[in-house]
Amino acid sequence: MTPPARLSAAIEVLADIADRRRPAADALKDWGLSHRFAGSGDRAAIASLVYDALRRRASAAWIMGSEAPRAIAIGMLRLQYGLAEPTVAGLFSGERFAPEPLTAEERRCLVEGSLAEAPPHVAGDVPDWVLPALASVFGDQLLDELRALGRRAPLDIRVNTLQRSRDEALAGLAHLSPEPTPHAPHGLRIPLGEDGRGPALHVEPEFIAGWYEIQDEGSQLAGLLCGARPAETVVDLCAGGGGKTLALAAAMGNSGRLVASDDDPRRLAPIHERLRRSGAVAEVRTPRAGRARANVSADVLADLDGEADRVLVDAPCTGSGTWRRNSDAKWRLRPGSLSTRLQDQAAVLDRAARLVRPGGRITYVTCSLFPDENDGAVAAFLDRHPDSFTCIEARTIVDALDDRLRPALRFTTSGLQMSPGLTGTDGFYVATLERKR
Repeated sequence: MTPPARLSAAIEVLADIADRRRPAADALKDWGLSHRFAGSGDRAAIASLVYDALRRRASAAWIMGSEAPRAIAIGMLRLQYGLAEPTVAGLFSGERFAPEPLTAEERRCLVEGSLAEAPPHVAGDVPDWVLPALASVFGDQLLDELRALGRRAPLDIRVNTLQRSRDEALAGLAHLSPEPTPHAPHGLRIPLGEDGRGPALHVEPEFIAGWYEIQDEGSQLAGLLCGARPAETVVDLCAGGGGKTLALAAAMGNSGRLVASDDDPRRLAPIHERLRRSGAVAEVRTPRAGRARANVSADVLADLDGEADRVLVDAPCTGSGTWRRNSDAKWRLRPGSLSTRLQDQAAVLDRAARLVRPGGRITYVTCSLFPDENDGAVAAFLDRHPDSFTCIEARTIVDALDDRLRPALRFTTSGLQMSPGLTGTDGFYVATLERKR
């Protein structure tokens, strides 16, 4: 497919997303199934165009004076790709499979459109209702952080130290031109191509051999801040696909007892193959699904109550800190979603509280930028358990890991906040709670 044909396809997908209010991934999958002539490179390029348009949906609509999918695509080409009007006009030629030619008004908007007078939520490309929460976190850096949240995320991997050191991986992966991540001691950053896409890391022989996992640097740091050590009993309570479970196993050197579980057994499905590939050792406790839950105890961790040295709670959240990667998610998020997540977070924290021994610790993690899900959830937990738990000063946890990390973090009342603008990572939050002896 030619670049103009890919652009036409992207506009078609954007229209489907807008008309049917559906996730971008679903719309892209359906387009691919109905256009089987498109190769994998075409589909990837179309997806990049779609996600970039969604990144700049509000600002592109502002400069173009229209929220139509075509207008958003045109505005994105200028704002995200920096294309001038003549270049954009060349893509909109109206020739075979190309979008229809630009109108006089579209040309004018491309040349004269400006974000100078745009309100912050438009210039920063976020829903207006989230602005107060984000402003309370970022203060004077709000617009810079919103712009960083709208850029493409880097491609990071975590070297599996059960098999290789970072230096060994740097040498063995030289064909990918990796560089050490700025903060995470076991991370490597893989450069993206001019189209914003990285190599297919999951088919590399080194990946198949278990050398590394694909993991954002912020997620790597969150796992390290848990402080898991050899010979401890550690529970990964919301393990999902197992990314942090593997990191915990490496930190523990496969020594001690590591237990991974998740309330949703479907999320745990990938963990078994990932454990096998990496050589990590962990028990996987999978709850029964569907009708089987009624016939057996739903709590597969009951025997560990009061036994864990550490519990990692990678809590379900709105995912606002990952909007660089999931640019359509921010437009699908509704205020009611936040209240639902707050209930989920309270439930999982209370379950973690029963697992830790006296002197044991809960590491509470979200990939959210919203204070209600972060400091707010911790404060509510401490209100429910005033005589049992205390919050550990986040600076002491960071300094124990690497005090050079401190300038790259925002310290909050109860924890710490990473962010795309300051830390260069997804927006992870981490707090540490200790059970009183």
